[in-house]
Amino acid sequence: MQDEFDGIVRRRVEARTEMHGWSGPWKQNMPAMSLLHTHDLRAYSARWTKVLTHDRLTGALADLMGPNVQYHHSKLFQKPPENGAAFPMHQDHPCFPHEEHTMMACVIHLTDATEQMGCIRVIPASHKLGPLPCHQATEAVGSHYLDPEKYPIERASPCPARRGNVLFFSYLTIHGSGINTSDRVRKTVLIQVRDPSDRPLEDIHRSHAQGMMLHGINPLAHDKTAPGTLSHEITDELPK
Repeated sequence: MQDEFDGIVRRRVEARTEMHGWSGPWKQNMPAMSLLHTHDLRAYSARWTKVLTHDRLTGALADLMGPNVQYHHSKLFQKPPENGAAFPMHQDHPCFPHEEHTMMACVIHLTDATEQMGCIRVIPASHKLGPLPCHQATEAVGSHYLDPEKYPIERASPCPARRGNVLFFSYLTIHGSGINTSDRVRKTVLIQVRDPSDRPLEDIHRSHAQGMMLHGINPLAHDKTAPGTLSHEITDELPK
């Protein structure tokens, strides 16, 4: 998995594809930071498609959110040593809001993630607050974060992880991460999933293979207004 991760990063860098991080005035008091970040690993590697459908991963997701688990998107994050970029405290909700808030993130750690390496930090039970207003939200990528003075990164609870650990949380959970000040690279893959019956409030944040079922069934597969609807019709006619 890590070899495939490294291969995606290498090919994207060689192609000089833009791989950006978060924007906004929250960075004004931060030192210069660096990040490699790109979407949709399964569009670049069959190995990562197999990871998405692995029984241990999909079974854990089903235990947490119910039997029907639908893929939404995935991302990779590589925080280089010494100046790996921080992420301001935020909810994922503004980026792809849904009616029933079933959207969940799982973060696969391909390396250790200590506090010094800029591990994820969360505010426990913050998903119970519901959707919160963003601080100076704009259309710019990575601008949907919370007020840094009210929600400073350093006050959130760190979630250090070992290589191979997976962290699960609701898209309403307030989370972020600090700078990687260590001498080691931090590599993670984030996967977002939802219950297929949960409709998006906006037609945004499309991704490669969005709507693919990872566990269970899609009860709305034949509803043409539902997310991830099949583009073809199934009939009872037999071939002649």
